[in-house]
Amino acid sequence: MSRIDETRPFIPVGIAVLTVSDTRTLADDRSGDTLVARITEAGHEVKARAIVPDDKEKIAAQVRDWTLDPEIDVVITTGGTGFTGRDVTPEALEPLFEKRMDGFSEVFHRISYDKIGTSTIQSRATGGVANATFIFVLPGSPGACKDAWDCILKAQLDYRHMPCNFIEIMPRLDEHLRRSGK
Repeated sequence: MSRIDETRPFIPVGIAVLTVSDTRTLADDRSGDTLVARITEAGHEVKARAIVPDDKEKIAAQVRDWTLDPEIDVVITTGGTGFTGRDVTPEALEPLFEKRMDGFSEVFHRISYDKIGTSTIQSRATGGVANATFIFVLPGSPGACKDAWDCILKAQLDYRHMPCNFIEIMPRLDEHLRRSGK
């Protein structure tokens, strides 16, 4: 099972938090606040935070810009993962993925099922990698953000987490580009 190897150093990473909402502001963005608090409590750095409306082009543009920023290693979005007409975050971001992370969605749904039962199927949480940056697309509720961070991301974004973690593979995320000369 997983464990923390205290002999390894903690390596903080730069994380950007994007809230997708037509109605929220920084003053009432509980999900964004939840993520920011947990990220900083874990020892990572919040490098950017924004709120954009439920608009595919605006969501994709913001995340694309962050994936090109060398100080940002991870982008976490919250909101827009449901099935209503305005829920377009997966459609905006999945085309950016060079690699999909199907396991993230599967583990998120397993954790969510234990808490909210079959209602978990109403979320299209997803993850992937673009421009050597991890991207995690979470539902807009504070509870979903807590579950994703506490039960998945906190461990995977800790270099000390064993037997493996995202931090140790970060230097290799763009090796396909280096190999092809891009």
